[in-house]
Amino acid sequence: MSTVNTVTEQLTSAGQAIEHDSFAIIDAEAGSCRYSEVQWPIVRRMIHANADFEFNGLTDFHPEAVSAGIAAMLRGGTPVVADVEMICSGLSAPRLAHFGMHAHQFISDADVIAQAQAENTTRAVQAMRKARRQGLLDGAIVGIGNAPTALIELVRQIREEGVRPALVVGMPVGFVSAAESKDLMAELDAVPWIVIRGRKGGSTLVVAALHALLALAEARQKTLTSAQA
Repeated sequence: MSTVNTVTEQLTSAGQAIEHDSFAIIDAEAGSCRYSEVQWPIVRRMIHANADFEFNGLTDFHPEAVSAGIAAMLRGGTPVVADVEMICSGLSAPRLAHFGMHAHQFISDADVIAQAQAENTTRAVQAMRKARRQGLLDGAIVGIGNAPTALIELVRQIREEGVRPALVVGMPVGFVSAAESKDLMAELDAVPWIVIRGRKGGSTLVVAALHALLALAEARQKTLTSAQA
């Protein structure tokens, strides 16, 4: 019986070997960490995406983040709402399709641009508002890797409008409000979150974190299937 996931692994044995060797190197060089058994695979894949060991320490988790993310994926059909197209492009279509998931982003929509110009806000703010109007945010996995204003707007909606995503992966990068937006997200208890403290972040890290969660969800799915057999 295979000891690897069939959907969320590399598609060739050579690719699997390289990835597994990379993870082994990261484990050895990272040494001890404060993360749980289910949190570390997410941090490790983020390190793998950027070769930056500072994420071992900068990454913070709401206590229910991993379990909430896995549960949302196993439910099937859970939308992924992203702040930018790069996240949607980076996510593996077959991995999402395995759980009936689809990724959405509205940053370049004409109505979003027009509304941002009319209200003198950012496109990212209006994109989050459009996602809410379309009924996509409640129960969704939200991934924000580029725009701090998207995360700030999402926090506002959670606090003031009762929006309840299943999980927020908040990792915007930058120098203006990036660190502050993630600190605001981490103040919330009502919605599970994964954040990177400080200025670092980016869409590639959101993709890495979501791919790690998809792998954990597939492993959980296989365990449940075996137990029912």
